[in-house]
Amino acid sequence: MSSESSKKRKPKVIRTDGGPQEGKRGKDGEQDAQYYSEECEVDLRDPIKDYELYKETCQELQRLMAEIQELKSRGVKDNASEIDERRVQSCVHFMTLKKLNRLAHIRLKKGRDQTHEAKQKVDAYHLQLQNLLYEVMHLQKEITKCLEFKSKHEEIELVSLEEFYSEAPTEISRPDITLTEPHQQTLARLDWELEQRKRLAERYKECQTIKEKILKEIEVKKEYLSSLQPRLNSIMQASLPVQEYLFMPFDQAHKQYETARHLPPPLYVLFVQASAYGQACDKKLAVAIEGSVEEAKALYKPPEDSQDDESDSDVEEEQTTKRRRPTLGVQLDDKRKEMLKRHPLSVTIDLKCKDENVLHLTFYYLMNLNIMTVKTRVTTAAELTTAISAGDLLSPDSLLSCLYPGDHGKKTPNPANQFQFDKVGILTLSDYVTELGHPYVWVQKLGGLHFPKDQPQHTVTADNSLSASHMEMTMKLLRTRLQSRLALNKQFASLEHGVVPVSSECQHLFPTKVVSRLVKWAAIPFEDYTELPYTKDVVEAGLAEDTHLYYMALIERGTAKLQAAVVLNPGYSALPPIFSLCLNWKGERTGSNDDNIRAMESEVNVCYKELWGPKPGYQLLTNQLQRLCMVLDVYLETEPHDTTVEGPKEFPQEKMCLRLVRGPMRLKPFKFNYPQGFFSHR
Repeated sequence: MSSESSKKRKPKVIRTDGGPQEGKRGKDGEQDAQYYSEECEVDLRDPIKDYELYKETCQELQRLMAEIQELKSRGVKDNASEIDERRVQSCVHFMTLKKLNRLAHIRLKKGRDQTHEAKQKVDAYHLQLQNLLYEVMHLQKEITKCLEFKSKHEEIELVSLEEFYSEAPTEISRPDITLTEPHQQTLARLDWELEQRKRLAERYKECQTIKEKILKEIEVKKEYLSSLQPRLNSIMQASLPVQEYLFMPFDQAHKQYETARHLPPPLYVLFVQASAYGQACDKKLAVAIEGSVEEAKALYKPPEDSQDDESDSDVEEEQTTKRRRPTLGVQLDDKRKEMLKRHPLSVTIDLKCKDENVLHLTFYYLMNLNIMTVKTRVTTAAELTTAISAGDLLSPDSLLSCLYPGDHGKKTPNPANQFQFDKVGILTLSDYVTELGHPYVWVQKLGGLHFPKDQPQHTVTADNSLSASHMEMTMKLLRTRLQSRLALNKQFASLEHGVVPVSSECQHLFPTKVVSRLVKWAAIPFEDYTELPYTKDVVEAGLAEDTHLYYMALIERGTAKLQAAVVLNPGYSALPPIFSLCLNWKGERTGSNDDNIRAMESEVNVCYKELWGPKPGYQLLTNQLQRLCMVLDVYLETEPHDTTVEGPKEFPQEKMCLRLVRGPMRLKPFKFNYPQGFFSHR
């Protein structure tokens, strides 16, 4: 360069990445500086052309580098100028690359800034959208609330439209408006409802005032009555001698009713119904309550929590440690006793007959089994003649057995009890009947208890109507049963002595002379009866059960002996005894091998209605035995004489018979005709 050109310096160019900068003053003075902004240049330049320039520059650099390499490899000194020239060109190209690099970074920075600005706009729009969506959701909730809103008037039961328009005044109903507008109609109905409620509120206040006035009057009367009670008690105490003299025990009845409050429901129903029946229909029926009232009260008291001292608790702990654990058998016994526990109170009913004989009934209630039981006892006016065969007639186990058909009182009528028995190992209640009493079905009905078997119920409650419907019939049956057993007891005493008692009212049923005599009358067990060969038909027909009474009668005349096995139904005399006969004379003759023996059985078993005698028919058994003696005479006297035997006929004919035999079965005339006194066929 020349010196002149060096003195004249070119103006300095300052490149900057930012905005324009102020010019600097040099030492030589102020110089104008020209500035240009590459950011502005970026906006003017085409990125594609810069990319093409970049590729061309790179290719030129590669070419120059290759040429420099080639020149250096030659090792010629003259090539130094060419190498410097190419080096200068390479530097220019490097400057171009740097510029392009700066432009690229500026473009990248601008792109990022633009992207950031766009992203901020998008975020702002998205936030605005979320706000709008939230507002929409809020509005939708408000709309839903409005649609689902239920007004209080919807819960109010308003009067019907017909009643509203007929009763409400026109200034409230306004039919010209409300008939066409449902909203106005609802408002008018609500106004009418408010008006009615105001009237009712006023009426309520008036009634409250009247009520308070009446309550004050009641309090005054209560005070008067409370002061009257001691006076009445003193009057009752003073009238006790008069009550005893007039046989009007009002005080005793009052005490009984006070005690009855503590009875369990079934016993209470029995007490009330039996007392009512005794007062209305049966003056000889006496009802009373026995037992401990204090124990009954204790059943309904809650257990009191006892707080013991520490010393007491220590003693109890020592005792429990020393005490042995009960065995399984002892635990089951305790559970059985608890399950079969009776209520402390019981109801007694005394049934008096005309002859002053009394049947004592004591009713108990088993609390855990929810059933009632009864125990019986008989008191006679005169001392009974003891008969060996009459031992079971008045025994508690058989006295009331089968009072109603099939009710033997050995099983519990409550179906639920069987499941309770299985838990504690009780096979049947019959093992405990002697101690607890018999749970007859009629006893449950007298207490208002009914246990249906086809439709089991969870809880069985005492029903007064059920007790009332069975009371009269049961009391009649009980009195009839007692009278029939007492009559049998008296008859058995005579039968054991060989005497068949026949009353004067029944003498016409038999001839004047009856030769055959009863020589034995004894009771036999059911097992012995079933083993007799001539009772097989009765057993197979189901007419002999273990609840019946069985007897053996022996009638003799000469060498002939007639055995009669008798089945006595507990319902005697409504149900007749059944006789099975066996004649020991010239062999053994029964109804299976002798038609006349069967006819003799028919005379007492089928034609028993002729032998009932005067009501209530308690002489049926003795009349049947007397008829047996009579027909045995006819049987023996009408037998043909055996010509092979020398001597007179053993049983000469003393009875007058129209015909000795009749028909192919050669039946004998067993029917006695009174007053003619002859025998004929039926």
